[in-house]
Amino acid sequence: MTGGELSLGALLVRLEERERQIAAQAEATREKIAELTALLDGFDTAAQEIRITRKTLLELPDSRSSEPSAPKLPDHPAYQQIMAVFAATASPLRARAVCEAMDVEIAPSNINNVRLKLKRLTERGILAETEQGLFALRRP
Repeated sequence: MTGGELSLGALLVRLEERERQIAAQAEATREKIAELTALLDGFDTAAQEIRITRKTLLELPDSRSSEPSAPKLPDHPAYQQIMAVFAATASPLRARAVCEAMDVEIAPSNINNVRLKLKRLTERGILAETEQGLFALRRP
């Protein structure tokens, strides 16, 4: 035999050593696969729980539809002033009294303008006309 050739015993030893290395790598890979499988199962479970939650929420009755939405106040500043007047008093008011509280000149045109605004607020459900020409905040 020459120096470059391996004896049968040495070759068997090298093969056995390589077999152990491959077996160790295979075992480490199996452990990683088991770990990743467990992680994947956790993700699948979380996704399933989210699907169930979404389905449950979609089957619930819409609570917002049963509750009436708050009426929207018109943007004009006069409506803000009118609402401030009603917020400051607990008793119903006539258009003339609202004009006085807003410090608006008591003139037929001004009283009529305020009356129209009071009627508009009544139509929107913000105020209530307790009797003809007498307005108050709507109570829930």
